[in-house]
Amino acid sequence: MNFTIDRDVLIENLNVIARGLPNKSPMPILMGILIEVTENDVFLTSSNTDLSVEVVINDASLNITKTGKTIVPGKFFIDIVRSFSSKKINLYLIEDKLLMIKADRGEYKLHVMDPLDYPNISFVCLENPLVLDSKIIKTIVRETTFAAGTSEKKPILTGVNLKLENEKLTCTATDSYRLSQKILYLDKTYNSFNITIPNKSLDELSKALDNYFGNIELYFSPNKLLVKYKNILFQTRLLEGNYPDTSRLIPAEFPIVLKFDKSELQSVVERVSIMSPHDRERDREVTYSIIKLTVTKDKIVDISSNNHQIGDAHEEIIPTDISLASPIVIGFSSRYLIEALRSFSSAEVTINLSSESRPFVVRGENDDNLTQLILPIRMD
Repeated sequence: MNFTIDRDVLIENLNVIARGLPNKSPMPILMGILIEVTENDVFLTSSNTDLSVEVVINDASLNITKTGKTIVPGKFFIDIVRSFSSKKINLYLIEDKLLMIKADRGEYKLHVMDPLDYPNISFVCLENPLVLDSKIIKTIVRETTFAAGTSEKKPILTGVNLKLENEKLTCTATDSYRLSQKILYLDKTYNSFNITIPNKSLDELSKALDNYFGNIELYFSPNKLLVKYKNILFQTRLLEGNYPDTSRLIPAEFPIVLKFDKSELQSVVERVSIMSPHDRERDREVTYSIIKLTVTKDKIVDISSNNHQIGDAHEEIIPTDISLASPIVIGFSSRYLIEALRSFSSAEVTINLSSESRPFVVRGENDDNLTQLILPIRMD
């Protein structure tokens, strides 16, 4: 194996490949990058068992002298290539035991692993892929993944559910205490599906798409999702099990509707939550802050917190519009509301309430078909 390539081209592709490398693994071979050099192309592959990535390099700067295949230590290889400032990099194997990396006057040798020990990863493109703009995928990730669960006691909730029926794509994430749902209406008929994608895989896909603006193809199989764009194949396993039916969680009617300037509401909630008591969720190691929203019969809106050890906080906030059937006092996690607010691009949002004991819904004026739902917390 011997080839020369432009450093910037190699780094661009290694940045994508890095998404598939595990931080740690019981299989040392997976800490490496599979490099396969054919007569015309260079294939790079990484995998952490949940997620696999392959890039095919066929660039004008690529000059292949000898074909071959090897496994290089992923993190060290990427760090070395990034550290060079030279324009060209030469890579070649020495007796299938060492990878020589040459750039300008620098020479680095890395011990390699046997490519026969690398697991066989099949990237299969089926028919009739779902074609979406990369901006849509990044929007779905930004608006939903934060609401997914983290507890492995309910693994199905650690992903985002995508359900397609009759040109309607529903994307849902929930951790049982809140829900984020985005609905998209497609302009083409595709085969129906109902899959749940691991949250971490979607986050890595979104990062990989940071500098890409174009269409991507999504191929579905019973247990895998393959995403194809440019020279990149991005494959993730799907979560097994039936995703819970969340359709009945969203109340049909809201007798109380409060419209706010989003930035002002977020600032007030962040300030008041500083003084709120902290608690721990059942199976998370993170803390969350409980605050209270009160709407009086005089249509005064007050957001407050009460910490017996430190003190309390109250702030009145004036809604830009209000529809009030009756007064209400409702408690909830300020963190959940802040994260929900961040998902909206609208300048104004509405908080839609039905009762103190039922979930409330947040929607954005210009965020079509995006719903954020939060379960209340009982206030003693």
